[in-house]
Amino acid sequence: MRDRLRIGLLSLLALAGIYAGGCGEAESPLYTGPAASGDPGPVHVHGLGVNPSDEALFIATHTGLFRLPAGESETVRVADRFQDTMGFAVVGPDRFLGSGHPDGREDLPPFLGLIESSDAGESWNPVSLLGDADFHVLESQGSRVYGFGSDWKTRESQFLVSSDRGESWESRKVPGELVSLAIHPKDVDRIVATSPSSAYLSSDAGSTWRELDSEGGFVAWPSPTELIAVDAGGSVTSSADGADWQEVGEIGGQPAAVEPERDGLYVALHDGTIKQSADGGRTWTVRFQP
Repeated sequence: MRDRLRIGLLSLLALAGIYAGGCGEAESPLYTGPAASGDPGPVHVHGLGVNPSDEALFIATHTGLFRLPAGESETVRVADRFQDTMGFAVVGPDRFLGSGHPDGREDLPPFLGLIESSDAGESWNPVSLLGDADFHVLESQGSRVYGFGSDWKTRESQFLVSSDRGESWESRKVPGELVSLAIHPKDVDRIVATSPSSAYLSSDAGSTWRELDSEGGFVAWPSPTELIAVDAGGSVTSSADGADWQEVGEIGGQPAAVEPERDGLYVALHDGTIKQSADGGRTWTVRFQP
């Protein structure tokens, strides 16, 4: 268990180092035509979300956005686009927020800032920070948006907070390189953010932080009394208040993304497998296998 956690932690630390540098030199999929072996499919999952309009699961990846219809097992590439959607959040029926790097066929700057889709990912429009920011962690609830990523000019990490759906932003300091963030379901000022090895709680929208007794990794907040964390080794823990944690299950691999939804929890593994839990992370079933 300890060896597995150490290996997973080293992998997450390596990912955090890449994120801090803005994905190297602002890399993007840079589509150059179909590969000899065909469409690469979903590679390196960044985010997950269920569209309330049709219950389809959307998978945001390094090689594009994919749709997994309810009850089906095969993904479909959305709009034949290869946009590297680093940050991703479903915020309403057919309405998504995103960030990352453009499809190489598009005449857009390497950093997309905050972008929005009102047609389930078929098209995207800039909201703010186009060319200036690249969010790797992106979460939204109501009119509040939190984003952690890189600044184009300095290539330094930044944590930004918006109270008007991403139109304007305020900068906050964070205690480490973030890989995940969760918003309390009833209080948009109350958030938990995680680095590869630690977790932090803020009750004032990121103005101040206190460290939690958690292994870090990825975090989700399905209900006001249930905070879920998945550490680098794949162990799932649950807490009612962020102070006391109880191990409840295992995902069977290293996590790449975790998302709470109405029908349960979703987790993406680093090999692209998507799993689903309907009992708070105690047991998991495969929803998608690449």
